[in-house]
Amino acid sequence: MPKKIISIDQGTTSTRAVLFDKKCKFINFEQMEHKQHFPADGWVEHNPEEIWKSVVKVTDKLIKKNSLKPSDIAAIGITNQRETTILWDRKTGKPIYPAIVWQDRRTSEFCDVLKKEKGLEEEIQEKTGLLIDPYFSATKLAWILDNVDGARKKAEKGELAFGTIDSFLIWRLTEGKCHKTDATNASRTMLFDIKSYCWDSDLLRLLNIPEQILPEVCDCTHDYGETSLFGGKLKIGGIAGDQQAALVGQCCFNPGEAKSTFGTGCFLLLNTGSEKLSSTNKLLSTIAYRINGKTTYGLEGSIFVAGSAVQWLRDGLKLFKTARDTEEIVKVRHSDSKVLVVPAFTGLGAPHWDPSARGSVFGLTRDTNIADLTAATLESIAFQTKDLIGAMKNDGASFSELRVDGGMVANNWFSQQLSNVLGLTVLRPRVIETTALGAAYLASLNSGLCPDLDSLKSNWSCDKTFEPEEKKVALLNTKYETWLSAVDRTKGLF
Repeated sequence: MPKKIISIDQGTTSTRAVLFDKKCKFINFEQMEHKQHFPADGWVEHNPEEIWKSVVKVTDKLIKKNSLKPSDIAAIGITNQRETTILWDRKTGKPIYPAIVWQDRRTSEFCDVLKKEKGLEEEIQEKTGLLIDPYFSATKLAWILDNVDGARKKAEKGELAFGTIDSFLIWRLTEGKCHKTDATNASRTMLFDIKSYCWDSDLLRLLNIPEQILPEVCDCTHDYGETSLFGGKLKIGGIAGDQQAALVGQCCFNPGEAKSTFGTGCFLLLNTGSEKLSSTNKLLSTIAYRINGKTTYGLEGSIFVAGSAVQWLRDGLKLFKTARDTEEIVKVRHSDSKVLVVPAFTGLGAPHWDPSARGSVFGLTRDTNIADLTAATLESIAFQTKDLIGAMKNDGASFSELRVDGGMVANNWFSQQLSNVLGLTVLRPRVIETTALGAAYLASLNSGLCPDLDSLKSNWSCDKTFEPEEKKVALLNTKYETWLSAVDRTKGLF
């Protein structure tokens, strides 16, 4: 019996292929970064062909490095950056326009028009669980159809196919045999009714999107076809958007359990069980996962800029060579520094939802140094997380702890500061790259290597626990209130 699982983790800044054993224990990985393109203010694009080549390259390298035969691999799982939108030609498989990334703000004005339509925002939130925002796929897709020559005519003839990154990869891996997506990715398009579990005809009509370009929506554990690109037939058995995959990877299978992932952005996701919880505090209702025809819902808060703010310090300002350096740098910051950072490079996400806001720095003095600016940037991400926790509490959620993952939480100073800001116990698991692990769990379920979700709970183990430090909690609460004032001032600047 095959005893290995490969996860393809296609993220916003890089692609990883990760190898797990039959118990979903990490073995090895390959990783490759891809370019970010910013053709205009607030626009963010990727080259789909570059992404595709990175997927093939890291997967092929992983298989060869570990001397794997196709018969060794039970299934492939896929997890991906969500909402990022691609439209491609069904005959050639070639995209007709670059991938419009989830961070992209080009449809802000269109979203404002939709919001002003009487009752439209309430209707869209009721059906999709989402707020009207450029973040989601629907208006990005409409933009491509309206702005690429001949796109709409081809779409109406059924000559084009739409998908988020998962669908595009499935299409390419199966050489055009499968045009499918999973429930979690579909729930992020602003076109999918998450209660009725179908593409919503009213929303398609509203945005003038032909239904024939949409993929079939399937469970997270499903037979998504086979690929023969790596020396033999390999089954694709599990898919989930990156944040839902992280929830599965953190084994948050019970209502009330929550995780926060600190990657390019930061995403706090709470398991709400079999009931869709509608937020009155500008949070998102979403499908957490769907297995064996049973849907589990989640409540989510999205922060657009987290790790990418550290990337900006590294690559844009050249303040340090690697993100790992930040843990040592912040140790020499001024303890009384008043520097505040609002990292709204691509607008503000939950609970502010201001696509026009831009990044700002407040409180600079003559003795402000690299450590002060670095610490303020890290603190801003903790403050944004506090925003989300507060909004969820106002929606009726309660927290005794928070499970965290993603590259940023390897920084002990940041993880401790997060606990202090939130006033919560923060738990960091042994495996912090939980998106790939979640995809592996889904593929493992589909292939029969593990029988059910409950059998996975014993896999989770804590690497380090961070408890709030009482003396710092009060100080940071005061600083947080000042930071909120800075956020308000940022909103009015542009």
